Amino acid sequence: METTFNALEKHLLNDFQHQFPLSERPFAAIANRFGTDEQSVIDTLQSLKERGIISRIGPVFKPNRIGVSTLAAMAVPAAQLEAVADIVSSFEEVNHNYQREHAFNLWFVLTVPDEAHLQLTLQRIEDLCGFEVMSLPMQDDYFIDLGFKLKWT
Repeated sequence: METTFNALEKHLLNDFQHQFPLSERPFAAIANRFGTDEQSVIDTLQSLKERGIISRIGPVFKPNRIGVSTLAAMAVPAAQLEAVADIVSSFEEVNHNYQREHAFNLWFVLTVPDEAHLQLTLQRIEDLCGFEVMSLPMQDDYFIDLGFKLKWT
């Protein structure tokens, strides 16, 4: 399915992967930069989310500096993968999830306030999805910048 994006959508997707305005009203600051209004920016981001183009807007903190985080994996039958991924994505504690070509084919990252919340969230995901979750807490710290310049054709 081909998706087209208007100018504001392109700017929002490209220009704020880094250097998101740290202010009381960041969407107003973004709007000012592009000669539009705050509500248009908010509505455009909501539309991108509803269309499945973005999943969330929020900070990414260095693991375990604020709260507790883990990488997790599940082995999910292919026919159920999309439905289970939707359940996993519905948790506000989940930063992102992705599919891998492996027996453990659904991977995701959780960030929570403390270890008790982590264990509770992992258990809730298992209960709702019906599949065991393997938690892989970080042993060594490597930074991978997930921002990238989008190319529009």
